[in-house]
Amino acid sequence: MSHAEGLTEVAIVIALALLCGLGLGRLRQPAIVGYILAGVLLGPSGLGFVENREAIGLLAELGVLLLLFVVGMELSVRAFQAVLGFALLVTVLEIAATILFMAALALVFGWNLGLVVLLGCVVSLSSTAVAIRMLSDIQELHGDTGRKVVGVLIAQDLAFVPMILVIGALGGDGMAPVDLLPLAGALAVLGGVLWFLARRPALRLPLRQWARGQRDLTVLAALAWCFAAASVSGLLGLSSAFGAFLAGLVLGNSSDRRALMRAIEPIQGVLLMAFFLSVGLLVDLPTIWRNLGTVIVLLLVVTVLKTALNIGLFRTLDEPWPNAFKAGTALSQVGEFSFVLAGAGLAGGLVDDEVHRIVVAVIVLSLATSPFWFLTAHRLHVLALQPTSWRETLGSLYGGETSRLRGLVERAARRARRR
Repeated sequence: MSHAEGLTEVAIVIALALLCGLGLGRLRQPAIVGYILAGVLLGPSGLGFVENREAIGLLAELGVLLLLFVVGMELSVRAFQAVLGFALLVTVLEIAATILFMAALALVFGWNLGLVVLLGCVVSLSSTAVAIRMLSDIQELHGDTGRKVVGVLIAQDLAFVPMILVIGALGGDGMAPVDLLPLAGALAVLGGVLWFLARRPALRLPLRQWARGQRDLTVLAALAWCFAAASVSGLLGLSSAFGAFLAGLVLGNSSDRRALMRAIEPIQGVLLMAFFLSVGLLVDLPTIWRNLGTVIVLLLVVTVLKTALNIGLFRTLDEPWPNAFKAGTALSQVGEFSFVLAGAGLAGGLVDDEVHRIVVAVIVLSLATSPFWFLTAHRLHVLALQPTSWRETLGSLYGGETSRLRGLVERAARRARRR
């Protein structure tokens, strides 16, 4: 392939991802679902426009690195303190409950410890991007429920760091006692950084003085922090994503936080698109078709399990039923960082290639169907308080989306006739 042909392919991929994102946005669905759809259409098992799976994997890893950097930057340690106890308790209980559930399944299917821990961690995480969008759509993001859900999502993002370290240690020949030392060191560093940032005024970094008045240099300096920390973390035998997250955490709690957030905001959407596009490219449609029944059953089990578990946890912690219901359905999907955990499980030999592709398929379908599940559950909950006929119920559930879709089709048909 020539250089020009490569650039043409990239341009077509980005254009289709944008169109899919805009289309889903018009239907009031998260744009990330459109990015995943574009990846599926263009990937090796779709139209085959993009066939290099190694390049796709590299793009996904880079996307994860930068996404964790942005997550760290957006995490205000002082704001997180307000819901710290609640969020950590919900997160720990959810991780423990999902691992116990997988352990129960292991008695039937004969799974080993590594696979149990991997699947438990994969299922326990929720998608920050999807959950925030759904809560925003029903004007609950800045309410009490929204703050607690966001706190749980942040706690899950923090939990991802030790998860990836544990799964890396479980791979290969399993976890030996010596493997616990890097894990314990990483957790100690993370805890120390959080403790330090919570008890000091905003850090003063030389970043602003170096790049004063030059926004492009501000972005490059921030990314240099990200890649430098990721490199050091990787050289120490830890996850590169761990270093990127720590770099973002430090920068996000410095006196330059606002300037950095403004500078990095334009590329944040690009990073989000690159990550979810790469996720769609990794989906293997023949594997889904061969294991369609298994994939559907797993999707239903995961969705119902996470919804019921989160509702139960919020209710146990004295949240009112309406708030617990909204939180449980908002957190019902599997998260974006679950892809990374699944990839680490594949690299460590905890799952084979076929199982990995099934897990990826379930995660993708969970993300794609989560807005529909949330919308249906939320509207059914409202309608349950006002009994109506079946026709009125269906109209209330999907009438708005049906009308918007019909309008889009009719406008497209009118434009075609004019031409």
